[in-house]
Amino acid sequence: MNTCFRLFLLALSLVAIVSLQGPSRMQAMNAPAGFKAGLANISITPEKPVWLSGYASRNKPSEGKIQDLWAKALVIQDASGNRVVIVTTDLLGLPRALTSEISEYANKSYRLRREQILFNFSHTHTAPVIASSLAGAYDLDAEQTKAVADYTHQLKGKLLKLIGEALKDLSPAKLSFGRGSAQFAMNRREKRPNGSIAIGVNREGPVDREVPVLKVEAAAGKLRGVLFGYACHNTTLTGEFYQVSGDYAGFAQDAIEKAHPGATALFVAGCGADINPYPRSKLEIARQHGDELAKSVDQVLAGAMSPVSGQAKSALGSVMIPFAPTPAKAEWQARLKDQNTFRRRHAERWLAQLERDGKILSEYPYTIQILQIGDLKLVALAGEVVTDYSLRLKKELGGNTWVAGYSNDLCSYIPSARMYAEGGYEVIDSMIYYDLPGPYTPAIEEKIIDKVHELDRQLTKKKQR
Repeated sequence: MNTCFRLFLLALSLVAIVSLQGPSRMQAMNAPAGFKAGLANISITPEKPVWLSGYASRNKPSEGKIQDLWAKALVIQDASGNRVVIVTTDLLGLPRALTSEISEYANKSYRLRREQILFNFSHTHTAPVIASSLAGAYDLDAEQTKAVADYTHQLKGKLLKLIGEALKDLSPAKLSFGRGSAQFAMNRREKRPNGSIAIGVNREGPVDREVPVLKVEAAAGKLRGVLFGYACHNTTLTGEFYQVSGDYAGFAQDAIEKAHPGATALFVAGCGADINPYPRSKLEIARQHGDELAKSVDQVLAGAMSPVSGQAKSALGSVMIPFAPTPAKAEWQARLKDQNTFRRRHAERWLAQLERDGKILSEYPYTIQILQIGDLKLVALAGEVVTDYSLRLKKELGGNTWVAGYSNDLCSYIPSARMYAEGGYEVIDSMIYYDLPGPYTPAIEEKIIDKVHELDRQLTKKKQR
């Protein structure tokens, strides 16, 4: 670990005050009923040109910015001192190793357990590449590899500092929940005349246009923060854009904060892996989608919302999801002649591992988290999760259930079982860019859903520490 980063962590630990480490048992017994909330934000805009994530077609680093990128944090503490932390980022995503590392230092600095911290990524495709993420999608030279490493190093320190600042901001708060809708999300799995699936427009495909909203007010009623979500790829800006931007989610946050001075707006990406904004490909359209989403949030804030009260609980677990049987060595060797650069490099990497270890990865540890805030249940699923999961879990769990994708680990696309008969990018081709050996099996859906229900049952019985 970098010596400077070690010193930074030590300094954070030394300045951490007792209030950040959780109340004593006596304080908890004497605490007034209700929640406390803390909010903070920090700029994560790159200071110099860096490769932008999300589109493998890009061939040069970033060129300035359209808007700043932000990481934001919301801490919620119940009357007994139980805490949950939601960290949102204007990034394509973070790998599991990085969120785990940040959580370890948050535990040392602030006594937060890993299960208490949820990391969500807006999945904007105009944010910097993060080290070790989507390793098969970029062709970086030594200079850009260093720029990515430097940015990732700075990001770690900023996110740790952000959590501490939100903890310092804790004060009595009122929470309420509501739902709106926005119409620009469109299923993108278009069936072509030959039966294949391509990325396009599918007006009949499943889509979840709900906009969940959690309002955070001061005890006196002043709006302090808004946590809101939407299930749609953050890809209005396509691969020809080289300026840093939060895309529609960034514009929505800006619009909400402009309409409510002093309040912090935090965007949570939903299960929109098979959904694109419609229309797209122009900057003014990204602004329009952001404005539409912000107006939906404002309508919810102005209407009747349900008060949120009760305990704050959290649970985190993982389930092994299996890959389909991988090709024999001869097939990997044949792929070395593929005309597609990315497929050829993918084959080179996995053939090297096969020759070195005698086997190839057969399953992946998939992360699932649930935050229970009173009667609001926030289910956070890792990776690029398709809409079917959100629609199913909201139906099966009922009540005030909010399902987020793009959380804790940007591991891969997570297709539903029904998609395997259709194929397409989300099922097969995307695995090359995530540098995984091949598609999962259709068993993935039931394994994930079963684990969600298991964690939900644990929370029902759990008395949070």
